[in-house]
Amino acid sequence: MKTWIDGALQGQAEAYEQLVTQFRGMALAVAYQKLGDTFLAEDVVQEAFTEAFANLSKLDKPDAFPGWFKVIVERQCYRLMRRKQHGTVPVLEIEDVIQEENQAHNPEEQALKGEVHRLLRDSISNLPTSMQLAVELFYFQGYSLKEMSEFLGVNVPALKKRLYDARSRLRRSLPVADVISVFSDLYEGGKGMLHIMNGDHAADRLRQSGIQGEILVWRELYTFGPITRNMRNEKDRSERAQYLEHHLGIPQTEYLKIKELEQTLKSFHQHEEIVLWFEYDLYDQAMLSYLLHYFREQDLKNTKLNLLCIDNYPDIEHFRGLGQLTPSQIGRLSGTWHVMGVEEIQAGSEFWAAYASSDIQDHKDYLLKNTSVLPFSHAAFKAHLSRLPSVSNGLGIIEQSTLEAIREGVNSPYPLFKHVGDQLHILGMGDLEYWAHLKRMAEKPHALLQLSGVQAFPNFQQHHDEFRHAVLSLTELGIQVLNGEVDWALLRHDTSYTSWIGGLQIGEEEDTPWRWDTVNGNVVIL
Repeated sequence: MKTWIDGALQGQAEAYEQLVTQFRGMALAVAYQKLGDTFLAEDVVQEAFTEAFANLSKLDKPDAFPGWFKVIVERQCYRLMRRKQHGTVPVLEIEDVIQEENQAHNPEEQALKGEVHRLLRDSISNLPTSMQLAVELFYFQGYSLKEMSEFLGVNVPALKKRLYDARSRLRRSLPVADVISVFSDLYEGGKGMLHIMNGDHAADRLRQSGIQGEILVWRELYTFGPITRNMRNEKDRSERAQYLEHHLGIPQTEYLKIKELEQTLKSFHQHEEIVLWFEYDLYDQAMLSYLLHYFREQDLKNTKLNLLCIDNYPDIEHFRGLGQLTPSQIGRLSGTWHVMGVEEIQAGSEFWAAYASSDIQDHKDYLLKNTSVLPFSHAAFKAHLSRLPSVSNGLGIIEQSTLEAIREGVNSPYPLFKHVGDQLHILGMGDLEYWAHLKRMAEKPHALLQLSGVQAFPNFQQHHDEFRHAVLSLTELGIQVLNGEVDWALLRHDTSYTSWIGGLQIGEEEDTPWRWDTVNGNVVIL
């Protein structure tokens, strides 16, 4: 824009034409909102451009041109309204004349289009002025939200809200389904959009919200069990399936349905846009990073990759995830996603490469990176490493928080899960994952806690009602470890249990030299 204005100041005709081309549609929309007359709006815009070009040298900052020019357009409108009161010709009458002239070519088609157009214009005219203008500029003039923001002096989130509210009102008022689909296709992508998220509950809310498009629920658990950078390796996948079946009770056949999801993902090119719906916690950030790692290796061609990633929602005091939201609240998020750039996709891939690495140095190095392009990644990665055995007593953050809660009197499984889950919400830990941690902590000969009132922990296929009424208590060893008198990680060298923290294998048969320094928030190697 600065180049165009500099050129206009030097009398270059091409620069004038560029400015007219860029801002004429916006100016006409503003003028029509004030005057309600197409012909008068044209006159006003012509006068406005004449005034603007005559006074261009008075504009100190070229970037201020959109807002400055809008003021000139409005001033010309007020001058005209004060100067004379012309009878106006409604725009619909003008459109009717055009339709009548064209009816000779295809009367039925033209009549149908004319009726749809009249219904649309009638409904739009009943919207508040601010919404009318937003709809006109975005849908009919084709301006981007950024361009609209600069011209109207309204921030992009506010414009998105106006467009969302306008669509909501139009859906209620328009009796023609095809008209509604026009807006869905223009703004929300319609059938050309693929939404990827985790959690069936959140997906159901998304379906009920009215947001158009196909939904892919990505069913994986990258915060538990063995993972590698290439999760599509058949040998590694088979070992992972066995591990999850053994520790979480997830049948291997159920887990291996991930192959079907991968086939759907592989055909992403049939969609014009993809929206990734994720949250701030480790569970979601690990999944998001895996998907970005995948997309980084693909040629996106003309498919736009969008991201919606949040850590709060208005009026929800303790936001934990999209599953908390009603369909209406989910709907209000429509269009608040943004197109991802190369830098963001690269950053997500780097998160995954470090997270899935079996080399502790990669994990340490990632903490030193500038990851601000993905604002939730650093805190999530730090939370990931806090699951390592600590330097003080060999407990990870999940074991530490659990023992502390039991000592404080939270001794029933479900209240305990809620307590620890709220305290460690940055992990985004699910119930099956937590029961597996409890089970490990209760295993002899180095049990930290004991469970009474039930014979077994529930898994994927089992739901024990008696488990709700079980009672947890600390063993003598649990008390000693919690007090820092014994190192639990060192004690477990004589067991064969192997756990995973990202790509790091924590084997209990050999000393694990990696520890988490809870005071300084970094990894130390003993």
